[in-house]
Amino acid sequence: MLKLLFLLAVMILAPLSGIAAIYGYVDAGGVYHLTNIRPPGKGYHIIIGERGGDGSALPSVSALDRNTYDHLIKRHSEANGLDYRLVKAVMLAESNGNPTAVSQKGARGLMQIMPDTGRDLELHNPFDPEENIQAGARYLKLLHELFKGNLELVLAAYNAGPQRVIQNMSVPPISETISYIKRVKLYYDKLKDSQ
Repeated sequence: MLKLLFLLAVMILAPLSGIAAIYGYVDAGGVYHLTNIRPPGKGYHIIIGERGGDGSALPSVSALDRNTYDHLIKRHSEANGLDYRLVKAVMLAESNGNPTAVSQKGARGLMQIMPDTGRDLELHNPFDPEENIQAGARYLKLLHELFKGNLELVLAAYNAGPQRVIQNMSVPPISETISYIKRVKLYYDKLKDSQ
């Protein structure tokens, strides 16, 4: 009943044009929590998905205002010849700026680096913001070179893995990957427009 009342309050108070995601989870003490930051681990569920009025993925304003890691993003983007707004867009789409984020599949940190990829990139501490952003920027550069700058293929490979993209040299027909590409591009466009 409390959950239903909360959802009604959110629907009344939140603008209908865009709602940030809301997650629910029960902690070790049995207390139910609600948050707009994706909790690490598998023990949560999405109460309200992040979406726009048309049902599409929508970057939240709070995520775009995050600038805590901009100095690191700029440093490692420049070192790898990348637009820092693209690296920031990937970070926001991956972790919403949460350095301790862990996906259900095991990706970790700000750039959500998978353990095997992290080993290849010599990422020792995936929860260290600088190490994680450095590894994510290096990985994006490698994918950029592999796919000759084709942004859709680069993003598809970052999300689904390079092998799936290389098989047909196209975006694999995976709904999560297709949504991911759209989400990163929305963030990227918003970041470009804000400058």
